[in-house]
Amino acid sequence: MPERTSLYYGDNLTVLRDPTYIAAESVDLVYLDPPFKSDQDFNVLYEEKDGTLSESQMRSFQDTWHYDKKAQELYEETVNFGPEKVATTLEALMSCLGRSDMMAYLVNMAPRLSELRTKLKSTGSLYLHCDPSASHYLKMVLDSVFGPAQFRNEIVWRRTGAHSNPRRFGGIHDTLLFYSKTDEYYFKPLPQPYMKGHVEKRYRKDETGKLKFISGGNILTGAGKSNGESGRSWRGFNPTAKNRHWAVPGFLSEQMPEEFKELGVLEKMDVLYEAGLIEITEGNAWPNPVRYLDDVEATVQDIWAYQPYTEGTVFDANKGIDADVKWLGPTDPERVGYKTQKPIGLLERVVKTSCPENGLVLDPFCGCGTAIVAAQQNKRGWIGIDVTAIAIAVVKDRLRRECKIEPPKAIGEPASLADAAKLAQDDPYQFQWWALGCLGGKKFDGKKGRDRGIDGRIRFYDEPGEKAKQIIVSVKAGNPTVAHVRDLKAVVAREKAQIGVLVVLNKITKDMRDEALEAEVYESPWGKHRKIQIMTALDLVNGKKIDSPPIFAEDYTKKKKAERAQMERSRRQRIL
Repeated sequence: MPERTSLYYGDNLTVLRDPTYIAAESVDLVYLDPPFKSDQDFNVLYEEKDGTLSESQMRSFQDTWHYDKKAQELYEETVNFGPEKVATTLEALMSCLGRSDMMAYLVNMAPRLSELRTKLKSTGSLYLHCDPSASHYLKMVLDSVFGPAQFRNEIVWRRTGAHSNPRRFGGIHDTLLFYSKTDEYYFKPLPQPYMKGHVEKRYRKDETGKLKFISGGNILTGAGKSNGESGRSWRGFNPTAKNRHWAVPGFLSEQMPEEFKELGVLEKMDVLYEAGLIEITEGNAWPNPVRYLDDVEATVQDIWAYQPYTEGTVFDANKGIDADVKWLGPTDPERVGYKTQKPIGLLERVVKTSCPENGLVLDPFCGCGTAIVAAQQNKRGWIGIDVTAIAIAVVKDRLRRECKIEPPKAIGEPASLADAAKLAQDDPYQFQWWALGCLGGKKFDGKKGRDRGIDGRIRFYDEPGEKAKQIIVSVKAGNPTVAHVRDLKAVVAREKAQIGVLVVLNKITKDMRDEALEAEVYESPWGKHRKIQIMTALDLVNGKKIDSPPIFAEDYTKKKKAERAQMERSRRQRIL
């Protein structure tokens, strides 16, 4: 079985169906944000297709769900051999939508969701992040996979500040559909600060200076009459008269010993009153629970919407409402160049709420890796799957930069020269991203076109605190020549870079090697480094790294500590 941090490069349906990759009932939380054509006009989205379109690969973070022959084959497979309820749901949706792009999307999602359910523990949950134009259809599919009773929430997340449309209300939200596998699912609500106005209205300082709850509301009751004990009068208060019944809040029960749970509701009220946890104040319509602001906190509700310009309205915090899940602006520091990238705070809410510490998170459409980073930073294991080398490269870079760990080699990536050659032949652009991912290079525009001789850049540091220097990476999937080496030397000079690396698929010729050796040597506190370096695909498969100073400033301190420790060990050995 794979380690608790695993990356897979390939079709997630293939990975999920192979039991040697991810064991059944091993995952605590599934989060998925499948790509979808949310920017298209509805008329185009539902347009009928003739079923003869050529198969296309999803790449470069672009959505390519089409109802083609492959979608039809998957539909027939699911209807004929999939779970009965899923098959029935797909047939009903087909009668409504026909062979449209929307139907292709649902056909692709149904078997994947079925497989994901098998990977969840009995205490596990799934969050599907989707566009409102598809959420109602996806909910039907999820109901058929998990059962309607396992639906927990439809969470609304505000994904942008504004979106003008002259013919309808601006669409500014996404939907997260939250399902559990069983009724015994892990769920730990996250505390949220109260609004300042709520605290000022509901709390007053007592003689000790603590903020004490003063509301005269019916906090100790629930809606609706009861013919049982909870509907009877207690100490002069009759809940039935106001169509209510007694209900002891959890925060009071938590303060009592274990045997408290065995008492009847009126006995519990008596015990709490005698313990000073319920007060009866003359003039109040209801008894009040005794609680202080420090003892209870608000919890997250099902609308997650950052409100601009509300800084200072949240009690005891100089931040706005839902500031932790604020959408990413065009120049946000979190941005890695992925159009639909989600903020780390959003995923932290999901991970902390529905995955226990040291649990396991699975993201089958990991994209730029936000769920993986959130899991890693919050002490959870993770599994990420994506069908593009671009995504795998971005995930690796984020793990290096944001989590300060060396990412695992992705299962399914080229493991031999033959694998690399096939990737280069099938898709040179994916080959380029695979190479950059192996080296830690980044080029996050995600676009093809003129690159001015630069396929990637890597930053490094000669000294901590010093301005970063750079390595230029050029990747050639075809037959390399000495001209490529000369071109790289010119680019390095033009960009004032310290090192240039040429990655080639085939063998390095003598002329290429000689041309590289003619370049000057770059000297750093770490030693001498070839200004122009050439690496082959086989070098990358074997894990060879660029000869350079540390990629991260933090590496400088680590290496210096290791050197000092080694010097100390040598000194002691000489003394002995």
